[in-house]
Amino acid sequence: MKKIVLFLALLGLAQADDETARVVYDLTTSNVAKFEKNILKGIAVNKAHYEGNLKELEVAVVIHGGAYRFFVQDIKNTMFNKDTKLVKIYPELKKRIASMADTYEVEFLMCGAAMSRNHLESKDIVKFVKIVPNSTIGLIDKQNEGFAYIPVKD
Repeated sequence: MKKIVLFLALLGLAQADDETARVVYDLTTSNVAKFEKNILKGIAVNKAHYEGNLKELEVAVVIHGGAYRFFVQDIKNTMFNKDTKLVKIYPELKKRIASMADTYEVEFLMCGAAMSRNHLESKDIVKFVKIVPNSTIGLIDKQNEGFAYIPVKD
């Protein structure tokens, strides 16, 4: 009987260690420094922490508000082209964002409802971003899948 109890206890610990942490970032900031700190650097640090503890971190980012500007194919052909600082750094920033999708397997979800307000069509958005009906649906779905919620706002 003791062996069975011990086995079940160890099985429970093994399953607890096997769980994947999940986080969804509610990204609305248009601030480049905040975007870099919370998304580009923050996700890398958090992923490293969980990997160091032999766990996985699944990450999703729901894009809306001022954050559309970070996920366009060619910033010069958008309404964001007046932001000269962003236009200057965008080629490098775009590579870093793509690396987040590839290297860290970050799922990027964009609110489709406000794309027209930002004069954007799906062809204007980088290929690794999935367009969802609206940001609320994206956030609801991820939270119902067990993702912790973190806002990244101005």
